[in-house]
Amino acid sequence: MKIVIALGGNALVKGKEKATIESQFRVVKQALRFIPELLKYKHSIVITFGNGFQVGNILIRVEESLGKAYALPLDVCVAESEGEIGYLIEQALYNLLHKHKIKTSVVNILTRVLVDKNDKAFRNPTKPIGPFYTKEQSKELVKKGFKVVEDAGRGYRRVVPSPIPLKILEIDVIKNLIKKNIIVIAAGGGGVPVYSENGKLNGVEAVIDKDYASQVLANNISADLLLILTGTDYIYLNYLKKNQTPIHKINIKKAQELINQGEFQDGNIKPKLQAAVNFVRKSGKKAVITSPENALKALNNKAGTHIIK
Repeated sequence: MKIVIALGGNALVKGKEKATIESQFRVVKQALRFIPELLKYKHSIVITFGNGFQVGNILIRVEESLGKAYALPLDVCVAESEGEIGYLIEQALYNLLHKHKIKTSVVNILTRVLVDKNDKAFRNPTKPIGPFYTKEQSKELVKKGFKVVEDAGRGYRRVVPSPIPLKILEIDVIKNLIKKNIIVIAAGGGGVPVYSENGKLNGVEAVIDKDYASQVLANNISADLLLILTGTDYIYLNYLKKNQTPIHKINIKKAQELINQGEFQDGNIKPKLQAAVNFVRKSGKKAVITSPENALKALNNKAGTHIIK
């Protein structure tokens, strides 16, 4: 069975813990500890990951070093985050597999993803990146010209354009690696956004949503399952309210109705559920959304939100 595992940025940074490379190594190791169990059943695995927190911090470094170091456009910042987080996952997985005496190679692919340069997202930024700010801090950012939104009751974050992914440009390489039973890490942070003009590829300043890119990747490799790992065990109706209710199983028709009714916020669960719906609609297979801690239980139908046709 081919499984695409989309590891959310919120699953890589725990709560209010101060993020460091060491803490992220620790969290990645914990988040992926179920992988050796999957390999016992000869599953093919492709891992994608979010980069909202990390690419936001890269941008902070760029802004703080203006005049001292050369500036970096957002697409290059995304590429840097692909290397940074991909390395953390690659290293953690290698050590985990070595511990379990599993001889399987792991490789991280710097992935470019084609987008439309006229995508409406460039006129309406919606993708949250970077750290969470208080309301007072967010007002200062707005004064500096940044667009800021409240993110699912957790604080305020900067937002940037997030165009729809059209094509994974390294897909043939990824397919060949899967055939060789290599664990592939790809489309990290949604991939580096590029557009085509007169036969030439150009980078564009944006961050593609990791879940939409994961869905495109999963459909392109004919995956049997899209497993989206995030900071919550389930998708909830009325999230963070007294009457919040977990969704255990939902078909794509009902899920799309809830999305269209505005039940979920743009930068949080909404893209995850929409990506799951898109994958199931195109493949006829299943998608699951849960936390890393419940991944194995979810694969055994004992946890998580299951999206079915």
